[in-house]
Amino acid sequence: QQLFLHCFLRAGFVALTSDPGSQRIVGCKVCRVPEGSTERYTRWINSLSPEQLLTQVYTSHGPTVIMPTWFCSRDWFEKVGPFNEGGKGVPEDLLFFYQSLRRGGHAIRVDECLLVYRYHEHAATHSVLEETIWSLRVHFLQERVLSQWESFTVWNAGKQGRRLYRSLSPTNQKKVKAFCDVDENKIQKGFYTYEESKERPKPRIPVLHFTNASPPFIVCVKLVSVCVCVCVCVCLR
Repeated sequence: QQLFLHCFLRAGFVALTSDPGSQRIVGCKVCRVPEGSTERYTRWINSLSPEQLLTQVYTSHGPTVIMPTWFCSRDWFEKVGPFNEGGKGVPEDLLFFYQSLRRGGHAIRVDECLLVYRYHEHAATHSVLEETIWSLRVHFLQERVLSQWESFTVWNAGKQGRRLYRSLSPTNQKKVKAFCDVDENKIQKGFYTYEESKERPKPRIPVLHFTNASPPFIVCVKLVSVCVCVCVCVCLR
């Protein structure tokens, strides 16, 4: 354990001091205990490329460099922080991570497993509601991406795609030019009608086969039963 701690501190220190005054959060790979717990999540946080540390910040997994491994300069912490001390149910790591990105920060990862990350059923992370994470992610997505686009296509005409549409601001809902999918049953319906809308007539968004859809896309997919990922990709054809 002392060797792990020594290597962890040394790696974080070297990564920070290699660029004094940098606006960065530095983390590392982790070894999960018990072995095999949260297998998909652990594989995700340990295998992201440097580019994906930024492009995958919209997924349900949270920060692309996990908080127990974080290093950052005191100066950067004071510019970004403080942490939200709201207690149980508050995703303080995600809030701080997003705020760091808003201020122009970036994330890097030391590609060594330098932290033993223990999983247990009473961890505070279980007190954070999925709806809380969803709302924060959608808000950040609208702020960072959709505000720059005039229109876009939602890739998924099913439950998750419709949920995303309903969660958008009225301004961004109007930017959705279509849903696209591979499911013929969904495509044959032709439209998705936003029944909860107060507008008259109610908005009707076309549902297209993906080969007839045009970029940019918001890809909204449910990867596994416990993990909903909303990924942003710009497809150029």
